[in-house]
Amino acid sequence: MQQTTNRKIVTIGLLAALFIGALDATVVSTAMPHITKELSGFSLISWVFSIYTLTMCVATPIFGKLADLYGRRSVFTAGLLIFAIGSILCGAATSMTALIWFRAIQGLGAGALTPVTFTIVGDLYPGEQRAKVQGIFASVWSVAGLLGPLVGGTFVDYISWRWIFYMNVPVFVIAFILVVGFLHEKFEKKAKNIDFIGAIVFTIGLTALLYALLNGGEKYAWDSALIIGLLCIAAVFISLFLFVETRVKEPMMPLELFKTREIRVIYLLSFLGFAITAGVMVYAPQWIQVVLGHSATNSGFTLMPMCIAWPFAATMTGRLMFKYGPRLFIISGAFIVAAGSLWLMLIDPDSPYSYLVGILIVIGFGMGLLTTPILVLIQNAVDWSKRGVATSTNSLMNALGQTVGVAMFGTLFNNAAAGLETKQVAHGMHVVFISIFIISIAVVLVVGLLPSQRKESGKPQSSVAG
Repeated sequence: MQQTTNRKIVTIGLLAALFIGALDATVVSTAMPHITKELSGFSLISWVFSIYTLTMCVATPIFGKLADLYGRRSVFTAGLLIFAIGSILCGAATSMTALIWFRAIQGLGAGALTPVTFTIVGDLYPGEQRAKVQGIFASVWSVAGLLGPLVGGTFVDYISWRWIFYMNVPVFVIAFILVVGFLHEKFEKKAKNIDFIGAIVFTIGLTALLYALLNGGEKYAWDSALIIGLLCIAAVFISLFLFVETRVKEPMMPLELFKTREIRVIYLLSFLGFAITAGVMVYAPQWIQVVLGHSATNSGFTLMPMCIAWPFAATMTGRLMFKYGPRLFIISGAFIVAAGSLWLMLIDPDSPYSYLVGILIVIGFGMGLLTTPILVLIQNAVDWSKRGVATSTNSLMNALGQTVGVAMFGTLFNNAAAGLETKQVAHGMHVVFISIFIISIAVVLVVGLLPSQRKESGKPQSSVAG
């Protein structure tokens, strides 16, 4: 007899896994001063963050495809185990080098958890319900951004920084029991053709690209032999990857996804939108601290309004988008983000602190309107057999947008800020804010390329029993 899936219990388990994974990213930043003090190796601090981003980006589309080939539950379980093992090892690290390697393992686990979680939600819920639930799930990252500094500070001050990693384990045990125990798939077992060559060349190409982007203009000059060499390697292997994907039976990333104009436009929107987010989250607090002279604590709390407006808008959109249509919310979100970016571009050193708060509320609200319908449209545009890789590719576009955005804005800032005086720093940040506004205009223009809105059938293809 076919067992049925308990959607409520599985959803709670998915939320727990996604939340603790999102919380981990913000908790680590709070604890880094204490970690570097105990483990030494301050010069390696950037790698604690960079290696996580790198391995997560590389793993995301690979695990997304594996979820289509072998089922969501097995890949989700693998992601849980990898992340839990990485968390235990991070907590036990005795050197910065070891911590960096263990963070790489965590990143691999995160590369499975995030896209597969959203894919399972896409399987569990039909059209309108899916939009509502995806809106709640999209809010997890913002809530984690709010609680991360508080949780991290509490553990560091009263227990130990090691427990910011150890605390993941009991949560993941709960998530494992709720998801693996109550999610039942009607999955056809048959011989699979794994695209090993595609996975290998993709890993080499993307790793070279991300390493160049994460270190160019910082650790190494953009015109250095290493960065130029890495970019050449990235170009060769990514081109080879595209060639391989046209030849194999089960491509890791089916290029036919990009033949659909709707999906191409949505992926581009994700990339550009998260590039804007990265610039705002890095440079708005710096403006508060360096230019306006507020404390580091105040500059950190500047992001709170954005972290509140984003989930509010995402949840609201999930509830209303099937009544008024997803395209309306995407267009509205694009124009609101552009309005907030224009306001950001127009601030000057005499602008009050409240302006930054208002700007972040506007941009956060606009991004909340964008993200939920984007995810739902992607999952509606493909059948079940490609939903995993389509969702994971969107997650990859988000991460690439953030990485490329940080690299580009960092280069612009370094070139524009001729020194460390307040006026020079303000000028450098203003150049970044102008660039953010230009990208926001590109978002508005790209939204215009979306095809006419299609009627949602409301009944998804799913392998979930129940």
